[in-house]
Amino acid sequence: MEIALNPMNSKKIIILENNSELGAGTRGSSLGIAALKVAALKTKKNYFTKYKTEVVEDNNELLHEANGNELAVNAAGILDVLNKVHDQVKSILDRNKFPIVLAGDHSSAAGTIAGIRSANPDARVGVIWLDAHADLHSPYTTPSGNIHGMPLAMSLGVDNIEHRKNAVDHETAAIWSELKSFGGVERKIDVADLVFISVRDTEEAEDYFISEKNIKQFDVQDVRRRGVKEISDETLNYLKDCDHIYLSFDVDCMDCDLVSYGTGTPVPNGLTENEAAGLINHFLIDKRVCCFEIVEINPCLDNKQNAMAESAMRILENATNIIEKRG
Repeated sequence: MEIALNPMNSKKIIILENNSELGAGTRGSSLGIAALKVAALKTKKNYFTKYKTEVVEDNNELLHEANGNELAVNAAGILDVLNKVHDQVKSILDRNKFPIVLAGDHSSAAGTIAGIRSANPDARVGVIWLDAHADLHSPYTTPSGNIHGMPLAMSLGVDNIEHRKNAVDHETAAIWSELKSFGGVERKIDVADLVFISVRDTEEAEDYFISEKNIKQFDVQDVRRRGVKEISDETLNYLKDCDHIYLSFDVDCMDCDLVSYGTGTPVPNGLTENEAAGLINHFLIDKRVCCFEIVEINPCLDNKQNAMAESAMRILENATNIIEKRG
């Protein structure tokens, strides 16, 4: 059943498009937003003409240049993009609007979180992380050097040196310090205000950190056994002391065999589309959720002719309806 929208409420939402894929290890996530727009056209709806859109200037041309930093690939270009995301998210929130961020790779989340923090400097910001990956790596622990595996470490301001596997040179350490501290503060969020859902593909260093910091998490079987409402209610109650909540949706939290392989790092045994949508819809009812981000759609890798973007578009439309209804 479709929910009737209040035309005036469409003015509260601003779509922020960030096509950067500098943080990804495979190419094609810069086309994710275009794939969403193709999916929207297939439904014969006017989603992308209904809302004001702002665009982040990406640095994807840097992908054609040699990058010598193996532990923080394209770090300088990503830092520039993240500063822009920070500024635009902050500006949208300062105008009392709701940003829906559509991004290429998940490094974008660090800019979004920083923007929320800058717009609410004295507030406590919670994060709900729907993802197959924990994204807690730093240059000291990364197995790939790809920065889309580092946004939460950036936002938490952590290195996880205790479990280091890499020797980090001075240049990398310096740019990593900048990546942690951009936006004017190094620690934007606290581990006590972070919830993982569907995370199931992690490395040893991340596992140690999650265990040591007792990060709250629900796996796919928790969702399946207990149901989306119970999991979402417990998540929101766990974050009860947070003033604002950021909801991050990496499409690889969904099962690649059931949905699509149209994402940079597909992982089996994930959520169904209905489970992901149900969780997102329940979260968005809570008015503390101030920003929703969708990342890592990669149509170049889709084995089902844009199925991932079509799935994400259905989730996005339903989520937007919830935001509209909040008034």
